[in-house]
Amino acid sequence: MSGPNYLIDQVRAAMPAPDKTFIETPAGTRLSYGDLFKLSARYAHVLFGLGLRSGDRVALQVKKSVPALVLYLATLRAGGVFVPLNPAYTVAEMSNFLGDAEPHLLICDPAMSPALNDIAASLGVGHVETLDGEGRGSISDRAAAGASDFTNVPRSEDDLAALLYTSGTTGLCKGVMLSHGNLTSNARSLVEVWRFRGDDVLLHALPIFHTHGLFVATNVVLFSGASLLYLPRFDVDTIIEHLPRATVMMGVPTYYTRLLASDALTQDSTRHMRQFISGSAPLSPEVHHEFKARTGHAIVERYGMSETNMNTSNPYDGERRPGTVGLPLPGVEIRITDLETGAPLELGEVGMIELKGPNVFAGYWRMAEQTEAAFREDGYFVTGDMGRIGADGYVSIVGREKDLIISGGLNVYPVEVEGEIEKIEGVSECAVIGVPHSDFGEAVVAVIVLKQGFNPVPNDIIGMLARSLAGFKRPKAVFFAEALPRNAMGKVEKVRLRETYEEAFSG
Repeated sequence: MSGPNYLIDQVRAAMPAPDKTFIETPAGTRLSYGDLFKLSARYAHVLFGLGLRSGDRVALQVKKSVPALVLYLATLRAGGVFVPLNPAYTVAEMSNFLGDAEPHLLICDPAMSPALNDIAASLGVGHVETLDGEGRGSISDRAAAGASDFTNVPRSEDDLAALLYTSGTTGLCKGVMLSHGNLTSNARSLVEVWRFRGDDVLLHALPIFHTHGLFVATNVVLFSGASLLYLPRFDVDTIIEHLPRATVMMGVPTYYTRLLASDALTQDSTRHMRQFISGSAPLSPEVHHEFKARTGHAIVERYGMSETNMNTSNPYDGERRPGTVGLPLPGVEIRITDLETGAPLELGEVGMIELKGPNVFAGYWRMAEQTEAAFREDGYFVTGDMGRIGADGYVSIVGREKDLIISGGLNVYPVEVEGEIEKIEGVSECAVIGVPHSDFGEAVVAVIVLKQGFNPVPNDIIGMLARSLAGFKRPKAVFFAEALPRNAMGKVEKVRLRETYEEAFSG
């Protein structure tokens, strides 16, 4: 069977000369674009030979490696649906994901294979193969013997390309269904907005089980004919060492905070760079300003989520405004609506962010009710994020709806309070949460990480906020911590904070 394979055909159309470098690692591995298509063909033959057919899922729970990334393209070429899973998930959590996705094939780390084999068999997973962080395993052994050309299985713009799970350790896991068209449209928009070119080299230190490191970073490179400088993980010294070889870096705010702690981050060390991009969590204005002062580069902050890939970005040309996520991407429509009525709000008013466009997912895997609840009748997706749109079109995020604090009947947006606290000298970072309060319903509580040598008492912090925040917004209690709990993409885990400090706070 042969015919158009939507995303792969678009990638091939954008492909530069076959000998152009696609990916290179510090360990010396290098694949050209020609090598990429040959190696992905070998893996596609393996998948097809194991019985994979159109629409079948291929689940990966593996460490970051070059073959793990190649398997993304191989899965699409073989007509499958790529299901990347966090290597940190436990066997019990994996059981939930495998039971929901029902993959035809699971590829896992050899160390996890003994524990996952029995579970996979009990859930009807057809095959289990292995792949380690060095790219070795049973699946790569099979691929070594495969042919280097492959006739792509037909897949249309609307066919499913990937399932991304939005939660794992708590709550109901939801599989986000992303089509070939979703991924392609978003990649093309980002290439345009971020001015990606064939001579760009993207410094890649992100994980590849998430939309940021997998679809945003990888697809933008593929659709522009650029190159990846592919690091196994984020490490400050390694990043600094390789900056002179790169032109672009994508990261989460934590990456930039940690880079700023290094004296080696200077204008000289970043002189080869064209742009730094941040997402997956809010970037504080203080980090933005300090990074620009140190390097001369204004970080480009953007806004996306698993269900939509990217939605907005600060402009390449024009003001990269701290505290905002910029302007809607081409083809993306955004509106702000009232939480209770769903009615559109005026510019500047805070409400629910809703959006639609070719980047928006098809729905949640086998969850018809949740899918229906996530969309308005006119097709807008209800994001769960609270925000506002300014008169000049810049979008600001004020937090998740579930993080909204209602204290004494008044709305408190954690991002606003966090922003004021992070202006205080000696504060490294903070998180603001709401905890039950017998009088106010919820009390505002701040958890703060201090810089070395700064030792205030809680009342000092509260007092410093008196000029900038109304009384109902100021924390009723302040706690100091060595670090904030974060997930793999750098987002603060506020559920864990609430569990920890609800008991410590007695309101």
